[in-house]
Amino acid sequence: MQRGERPLYLDYNATTPVAPEVRAAMEPYLAEEFGNPSSGHVYGRRARAAVEAARAEVAALIGAAPGEIVFTAGGTEATNLALRGALAARPTRRRVVTSAFEHPATEETCALLARSGIAVVRVAPAADGRVRADAFERVLDGDTAIVTLIHAHNELGTLQPIAEIASAARHHGALMHADAAQSLGKVPVNVDALGVDLLSIAGHKLYAPQGVGALYMRAGTALEPVLAGAAQERGMRPGTENVAGIVGLGAASVQAGRVLESASARMRELRDRLLARLAAAVPGLVLHGHPIERLPNTLFVSFPGVRGDALLAAASEIAASTGSACHTGSEAPAAALLAIGVPPAQALGPVRLSLGRYTTAGDVDFAARILAERWAELHSQSAPRRQRA
Repeated sequence: MQRGERPLYLDYNATTPVAPEVRAAMEPYLAEEFGNPSSGHVYGRRARAAVEAARAEVAALIGAAPGEIVFTAGGTEATNLALRGALAARPTRRRVVTSAFEHPATEETCALLARSGIAVVRVAPAADGRVRADAFERVLDGDTAIVTLIHAHNELGTLQPIAEIASAARHHGALMHADAAQSLGKVPVNVDALGVDLLSIAGHKLYAPQGVGALYMRAGTALEPVLAGAAQERGMRPGTENVAGIVGLGAASVQAGRVLESASARMRELRDRLLARLAAAVPGLVLHGHPIERLPNTLFVSFPGVRGDALLAAASEIAASTGSACHTGSEAPAAALLAIGVPPAQALGPVRLSLGRYTTAGDVDFAARILAERWAELHSQSAPRRQRA
């Protein structure tokens, strides 16, 4: 290792470190402020005040009202509540429309609904990794209960036309849900501009701790709770609140709002610098996804003739991934790449490089050099095998 004992972290789409400001905000609620928010005495009242302050902070980041925020254990629970809750509350509508390359939080929830008799329609994305609003509009009808779509694809980084699709959904009386786990804090996310009724948030993608998230639930939207229990979170999410985690999510939301414009511009500059250096050193490097409508921090690239997992194993100085952390360990071709028409052989080889607030220009140059060097070594070793084949 040239950078000390720990490798350079370029996997911010998998999880972010807890920001110092967030840790400081959480600390009292891991120590002396230990009250249960449902208790009527002073300890409980202090905890309740902290939860409500955080609710307002999360709401402010997305342009919502505090009462429209329901705290959950993470983005996956928020998505389950949105989709399953919407179908349970609208029993006369038996259809869900989604894309063919959703995060497992959505895809597996849709699969669960399908097993209970709900029709799930999956719209294929275009070759650039963006779905087309007119493709969604063609399959919507009066039986559609909800449309669900990832705002920014967690692997490709491609941004989706949520507002256009939300308009079409409203025309058919369907709810619109967006998974904003990857986009929040990287690009502007405003629930009114997007036109969504429901929006999932994951704290650990936003420099808050793992194990906390939220669901935006537009006022007047009917949902049935997924869990049975007491009346916390207006009965939508029973169970004693994770006060420290919720406080952390609130603090992370405040910080994200403060630095969004500058941090996004900086990450975009570093992302483009990394891509330029890799493209110059690796002939035939392929960038997957839309070249412009994408997150400012994400590159999903294939290195010719070398599998992504082999490259990252050789480049142990760098901590990156071959795709979503939810798929780690799978040797199957990347489903997102297959969905946009990438040949299976090439779909085995992508590397996801995702930058964050703490990534520097020196980090980017180091990563480009190491990845290019290891690729050249592996590519030359595989050349005789390719010739014999």
